[in-house]
Amino acid sequence: MGVLSNLEPKEVFSYFEEISSIPHASYHEEKISNYCVDFAKKHHLEYIQDELHNVIIIKEATPGYEQEEPIIIQGHMDMVCEKQPGCTIDFDTDGIRLMIEGDDLTADGTTLGGDNGIAIAYALAILASDTIAHPRLEALFTVSEEVGMEGAEGVDVSMLKGRRLLNLDSEEEGILLAGCAGGARIECKLPVNAIDVQGSVMEVKVHGLAGGHSGVEIHKGRANANILMGRILATLSKHLSYNLASFCGGSKDNAIPRESKAILCLGQNDLDQAVEIIEQIQKDLSNEYAVTDKQVRISVEKDQPELPFQMLDAESTKKAVLLVNALPNGVQAMSADVEGLVETSLNLGILDLNYQEMTLSYAVRSSIGSAKDALLDKMSYICQAIGGSAEISGNYPAWEYKRESAFRDKLAAVYERMYGKPPVVEAIHAGLECGLLAGKLPGLDCISVGPDMKDVHTTEEKLSIASTKRVWEFLLEVLKDR
Repeated sequence: MGVLSNLEPKEVFSYFEEISSIPHASYHEEKISNYCVDFAKKHHLEYIQDELHNVIIIKEATPGYEQEEPIIIQGHMDMVCEKQPGCTIDFDTDGIRLMIEGDDLTADGTTLGGDNGIAIAYALAILASDTIAHPRLEALFTVSEEVGMEGAEGVDVSMLKGRRLLNLDSEEEGILLAGCAGGARIECKLPVNAIDVQGSVMEVKVHGLAGGHSGVEIHKGRANANILMGRILATLSKHLSYNLASFCGGSKDNAIPRESKAILCLGQNDLDQAVEIIEQIQKDLSNEYAVTDKQVRISVEKDQPELPFQMLDAESTKKAVLLVNALPNGVQAMSADVEGLVETSLNLGILDLNYQEMTLSYAVRSSIGSAKDALLDKMSYICQAIGGSAEISGNYPAWEYKRESAFRDKLAAVYERMYGKPPVVEAIHAGLECGLLAGKLPGLDCISVGPDMKDVHTTEEKLSIASTKRVWEFLLEVLKDR
């Protein structure tokens, strides 16, 4: 028996458990894509699988619903793969180890993949049923959403008849999402020079941070480990000289990094002073992040391998520290139209330094296209001024809020009928694929819904079991409503 075999709705959690057993990191979706194709074959459903491994599965309307407008059900197959130190799971070959904690479904030492495995599970459960009433359904499962929405950008949807899209990539029950920010990835690179140096080696590590989704949690003021490390290095440079050997932190540009590590070489007589400076920074950070990151820690290890070995020269060290601190990070502007909504932000998700170059990878988001472009330009200018360069990729448009939406009105009416109160209708700062798909299908009317999830893109990710059941019941009502 599976871990989730006793949970309701059984069909949804059964598919979610099967999905969780299949590795499906971004850029490694072939196995989960083939699983969806095998599902379509088993249930004698029409399907298309493209070269990117996007999948479309079509199921015709049940009796009495032939004249209803088709509905596109959409979600993405890839997940953000993060794990706790010491976790032995290999995301290329291993599935997720699921656990139940009260009402929450979570994973043992890794991200859960509820974002967006629950969408695929919902869709497959609907497509497999012989009793659920529905119009023509067109299920669209995309790849590489978490790394720039490359699947949605590349998929051919010209064969789809539907102009009502139900995206299942939301993370809060009772909210109808009707708009989101656009975004892009920018990779900033700085060439560096390495030399042989003499001195004492010290490792500095920032850890214990809360992390989180760079679209959902960016406004909460959580610390970014790479930014804190940059601050530590800048503070040290005010008081003593050192050479950088390495600097790395984070693994996904859309996840706020929880850990960052640097190795530096300094004079033997400067070790004690460096430790004193870092101890003071630790006190400052504990005070600054007492609410958002209570466990923030700076660890120092002085017993490192003997020199000489290569490190950055003084000029490269100076430029590397300068670039990390000069580039912006976090919330840049709040929306003037929607109270409490972030308009523009960016997240330094990945930093890596070797003996040839330092690379900084950011996820940039904005609900205003011109503001996003201006921020990307600003970052490019800063990089160039310090001697580096910048490359932009994965640029996707915002999903603009529609003042009038028949599909939104339909979902709102069903929700109010079921629960006796209207749903909340809002836009979010995190990116969804609706904007890209709306650009491919003129007149597309999109709404995004989903069950309650917490701490997505972190190893504390949780999916509410009770909420999953309620949203399932809501989806069935939406499908049969006419």
